[in-house]
Amino acid sequence: MDLLKDSLLSAIFLLIHLDAEMLDIVWVSLRVSGLSTLIAALVGIPAGLFIAQAVFPGKRLVLTCLNTLLALPTVVIGLVVYAFISRRAVFGSLGLLYTQEAMIIGQVILIVPLVTTLVIAAISRLDERYRLSAMTLGADRIQTALVIFKEARFGIVAAVVAAFGRVIAEVGIGMMLGGNAKGFTRTMTTAMALEYDKGEYVLAVALGIVLMFIAFGVNLLFHFFQGRTRSDAL
Repeated sequence: MDLLKDSLLSAIFLLIHLDAEMLDIVWVSLRVSGLSTLIAALVGIPAGLFIAQAVFPGKRLVLTCLNTLLALPTVVIGLVVYAFISRRAVFGSLGLLYTQEAMIIGQVILIVPLVTTLVIAAISRLDERYRLSAMTLGADRIQTALVIFKEARFGIVAAVVAAFGRVIAEVGIGMMLGGNAKGFTRTMTTAMALEYDKGEYVLAVALGIVLMFIAFGVNLLFHFFQGRTRSDAL
């Protein structure tokens, strides 16, 4: 109990004085997770719009695959990406291993199915009359998609927020592909794991507090946009 109390007090001291090492770790986490979420949104939102509106053979299979990928462990993604970017692998010459770029690649693979699936769910809840009205007024496919996007915007933003919350807290990909290098690829979760292994809990507790505040903020945003989506549906 004394250890926890001392660690908590020391962690609060680090937070109040904005410890440089802690801020660097938080910045790396936010940068990597933010870029991963942005790329996943640019891929997953159009994919979700297309899959939700299009009728094509194998659509049910695609949806099943997307739902299956939601449960894909981060260590499996890390292992697969590692097999492609390690020194002697196909893309080994690019020097991606143990870089932020490698972490971003892994995290994008992790959350693209999440963004796509949640976008599909948001669009599926819309009244079919939105699409029919747009088509009746002479809108082409792109214009119709824009109308659908506008009506489902809160659900789509909620999907992006949920994806960011997923990657900011993951540890497997960051550890396997980033290497936990100080000042370069060390994120909040990998730093916490390292500090725990060293038996030093002060920085780990401080980072845990920051991570919890970020997670709380992300969840507030997610529930806000979910609430807006439901109110629009009513």
